[in-house]
Amino acid sequence: MEFFQKSAEETLKKLKVDRNKGLSNNQIIQNQKLYGKNEFSPKEKISLFKKVIESLKEPMIFILLVAALITIVINVCRYFQGTHASFTESFGILIAIMLSVAIGIVMEGRSEKAFESLNDINEDAKVKVLRDGKIQYIHKKELTLGDIIKIEAGDKIPADCRLIYSMELKIDESMLTGESTSVGKNFKEIINNGKSQLQDKMNMVFAGTFVTYGRGEAVVTSIGDETEMGKIAANLKNIQDKSTPLQEKLEKLAKSITAIGIAAAALIFCYEIFEIYRFNEISFDSIQNAFMTSVALIVASVPEGLPTVVAMTLAINIIKMSKSNALVRKLIACETVGCVNVICSDKTGTLTKNQMTVIDFWSNGKLMNAKNLNDMFITENFILNSTADISIENGRVKFIGNPTECSMLRAFSDTICSINPEKCIHFGDDSFICRKKCEKYMDNGKKNISYRYIRNNSNTVYQYPFSSEKKSMTTIVSEDNSYRAYTKGSFEKIVFFSSKIIVEGKVKEFTKELKDEINRRVMSLESQGKRILAFSHKDMEADNKDWQSVQETVEKDMIFDGFVSIADPLREDVYEAVKKSRESGIGLKILTGDNNITAESIARQLDIVEGDSLILDASKIDNMSDGELLNILDKVVVIARSNPETKMRVVKLLKKQGNVVAVTGDGINDAPALRNADVGIAMGITGTEVSKEAADIVLLDDSFSTILKAVKWGRGIYENFQRFIQFQLTVNLVAVLTVFLCEILGFSAPFTTIQLLWVNLIMDGPPALSLGLESLRDYLMERKPIERNASIITKNMLFNIILNGLYIVFMIIMLVNNQILGGTEAQQTSIVFTTFVLFQLFNSFNARELGNESVFLNFKKNKPMVIIILITFLIQIVITQFGGEVFKTSPLSLDIWIKIIAYTFSVIVFSEIIRLTRRVFKIFIKGNEFKVAGENQK
Repeated sequence: MEFFQKSAEETLKKLKVDRNKGLSNNQIIQNQKLYGKNEFSPKEKISLFKKVIESLKEPMIFILLVAALITIVINVCRYFQGTHASFTESFGILIAIMLSVAIGIVMEGRSEKAFESLNDINEDAKVKVLRDGKIQYIHKKELTLGDIIKIEAGDKIPADCRLIYSMELKIDESMLTGESTSVGKNFKEIINNGKSQLQDKMNMVFAGTFVTYGRGEAVVTSIGDETEMGKIAANLKNIQDKSTPLQEKLEKLAKSITAIGIAAAALIFCYEIFEIYRFNEISFDSIQNAFMTSVALIVASVPEGLPTVVAMTLAINIIKMSKSNALVRKLIACETVGCVNVICSDKTGTLTKNQMTVIDFWSNGKLMNAKNLNDMFITENFILNSTADISIENGRVKFIGNPTECSMLRAFSDTICSINPEKCIHFGDDSFICRKKCEKYMDNGKKNISYRYIRNNSNTVYQYPFSSEKKSMTTIVSEDNSYRAYTKGSFEKIVFFSSKIIVEGKVKEFTKELKDEINRRVMSLESQGKRILAFSHKDMEADNKDWQSVQETVEKDMIFDGFVSIADPLREDVYEAVKKSRESGIGLKILTGDNNITAESIARQLDIVEGDSLILDASKIDNMSDGELLNILDKVVVIARSNPETKMRVVKLLKKQGNVVAVTGDGINDAPALRNADVGIAMGITGTEVSKEAADIVLLDDSFSTILKAVKWGRGIYENFQRFIQFQLTVNLVAVLTVFLCEILGFSAPFTTIQLLWVNLIMDGPPALSLGLESLRDYLMERKPIERNASIITKNMLFNIILNGLYIVFMIIMLVNNQILGGTEAQQTSIVFTTFVLFQLFNSFNARELGNESVFLNFKKNKPMVIIILITFLIQIVITQFGGEVFKTSPLSLDIWIKIIAYTFSVIVFSEIIRLTRRVFKIFIKGNEFKVAGENQK
């Protein structure tokens, strides 16, 4: 039987605790040995060796390893046969692998350190505990089962406990349940249903939650990993790491490239064997040479620089994204976020401020915005009929006590403190607490009014505390020879107490018609998910009263002053951010622990509810099969009363549909869904340690709009990968096809090994990597997200690769064994080699655009690339003019250099003509479609 099913006495007996003394020293030592300390099991540290092994499992890295191994074996064989062996390419591939792995590990390590600095685990937090008959303060991690703790407003619960005493106790459990309203607790309750939800366990308090009102005593029943918070954290360890869309696409690309490379190599091998057989030159050496040529072709087809450019691009952009307040904890996440098409968001603390706020107030017959608060009776009630406090730390308002009372004090401070007391309309000469004008209550002579100063300089003689049964609270204040009672509570209760009402500055009878009229207004506000708190007052003559015995008399025939509506409002930037995300093709689903009315109100404020939208309770979801839920999942916009299991199930089913899912949250209950999502996004300021630990990205400013910035960065990063792939595959195609055709046509080999290595360096080195630095395009957020199963190589890219590749191959074949650019026979190899290199350099500019846009539109937006290309060109000049011994080149004259530059620049001219043709053709097609549509309308 669970402790919530036992009485307080049975619980104490079961745990062998003396109610009046607490645990003895022997019991403490014994329990700590038996149950351990009140802390989570430390997260298993991943060793450097394991991180390296995991990195080597990446598809492209694995292919490179195989390629390196093959080239090493080939050259070892050549070495022992006494023929020319060069390990340069093998070392180059290994260096590329080492760079890619090192960059990934180092950047993720830097992000982890930054993340750890965000977490204030606060191990020095002290807990008030009863031990050996004495009240003492101990560190929370020293708590053990059976400890009796004292709790009051403002305390954070250190462990899961069964209440043994409570007085008007209210707990904020939003971090566990997502429910923004504080939950009332009662130690006398006994829950008979063993399957009750956490929020229904009224006699229990849970680790990580906060006391907002009242006080109590509780006995510790679970610590560390056994608490509700600990169980969620432990479950996260069992969740397997997910495969991101980019990883899936790179894996597909790697398989495709490998298959094409093997097919081309097999074709070449078969052709060479046929030629050997035809000329009767069959020998072990000739067959081995044919095999090595084929294997070299496979190696040439592998985009060796792709893992490095992925790692470096992600690393650079992690730094840039951190400046936009998005801390990326996992390298791959800064690209994956760009593919997101569904955001599953918690409400409390993510979409809303998680801070109750006065929205409207009704006074003198009018409903007005809280910023215009000007009723002296209501504001006096705010201040005097309250036990709460607020403080401002680093520009953030901190609530101390009941959130509802705190919200009213903040409303007072926001509207009063900025007003010049000499012109204050809130406290006139006839005000009860301010008969001597507002200057009396200026805080230490400052030109503002402090609620604390007013409270401290008022004479409170008695207070009837709030109770869940009575649903009201009354405070009696004395000044001179009179008393005034201030009462606040539920609308129904305050109306019941009141016989008069203030309308347009005059006291009138509180008629049924007036009550019905105001009630309609209240019901309208409640339908919007707002809570209503009403106020009344009553003046009484001075008398020596026994206040405790006359509560009914005091709270009778009062004057109804008005009411306020209170809600947890949207964050300032959320509405615009959600609107922009929808325009960008990103849908929003709200998964919250709040009730249907509150959740629906937020959804409607965000304009995400349409005609066929569904707003469901988690209980209905839980009773559906996966098939039934999948049928309606696209229409679901809100799931109220969500628990961690429901959230996790919804995320898995959305991914099953092919969606790329981001989950945002700040609570402990959000952690499993954060971990299961393609991208988990936690709040850095208000988020719990557990939620941030489970996330891939942490928002340093808790701003929902920062997600959109991260999405734009992610989309830009993805496009930069595509630019690099478009460039590199074009180079691969040219290299393989040129070698293949020369072999078929019987031409001599167009390039030496060292020349091919230099081309590989261009293909994989700085010129290619600079494509990863392309600036973010303006159109990025106007496009729909990339589908999960979409190929990373688009039709446009494939068209550009094939067309530009074939053009370059044709132009190079034209040069082989011909002297169309002039020059001597000895210079011919240099001319072909230099032409090949310059074609790739100029084609890198073509690769900057993935569509039909001109390459000159954004020419100046990637200055590092222009500089790197220029430097590479100058190095090529040095190699050609002075590298004869190593690169087998001959110096070229100025006129030949000019011819080569003009010849190779033609690839840009060719590409621009194709792009222009496609743009004109596209406009022509659209024009015809518009014309046909117009004729059909006629």
